[in-house]
Amino acid sequence: MTKRAFIPALSCAILITAAATPPAHAGEKTWNDAGSITRDALVIAAFGVPLAQSDWDGALQAGGSLVAAAGVTAGLKQAFPERRPDGSDNKGFPSGHTSVSFAAAATLQNRYGWKVGLPAQALAAFVGLSRVEARKHHVHDVLVGAAIGEASGFLITRRASDRVQVFPWADAGGGGVAMTMRF
Repeated sequence: MTKRAFIPALSCAILITAAATPPAHAGEKTWNDAGSITRDALVIAAFGVPLAQSDWDGALQAGGSLVAAAGVTAGLKQAFPERRPDGSDNKGFPSGHTSVSFAAAATLQNRYGWKVGLPAQALAAFVGLSRVEARKHHVHDVLVGAAIGEASGFLITRRASDRVQVFPWADAGGGGVAMTMRF
C-alpha cells in the first residue's frame, strides 16, 4: 500500500480528533462529544482507506467487523444490564463506542499493517478514555468493549495481500465459513 492511499483518510481522522480533543479540565459533555467524533472518524477511516484503493474486500471486511462488534455489544448490553456511572440508563456494559472504535482500528491494522494500525489504535484508546471521563462507562466496560472490537477486527479482517481469505457468514438458517484461494 502506498502512503498516498491511506494518508488522506487517516489524516482526516487524526485532524478531526485533534480538533475535538478536550483539555484536561474539560467537562463530561466535551469528553463525550470528543469520543463520539473520534469514533465516527475511525469508522470513516475503516471504510475510507479500502475504498480509496478500490479494495472492495477490505471495505466488506470492515463492515463485517463493525457489525459483529456492534451486535455482540448490543447483545451483552441486553444480557447484562449495568447502570452507567452518570445514572442515565442501564446500558453501561460493555462500551459500544469503544467496541466499534477498536473494531475499526483492528481492521485497519490487520488489513494494512502497523503504520496504519498504530495511529488508529491510539485513537481507539482515546475513545475508551473519553467514555470513562464522560462518566458513561466504568473502566471494565471499556476494557471489555476494546476486547470485543479487537477480536472482531482481527477475526474477520484479512491482510490485503493474502492468497487465502476466510469469510464468516450467517443468515436466518445458520452460518458458516467460506474460503477462497488464489493459485
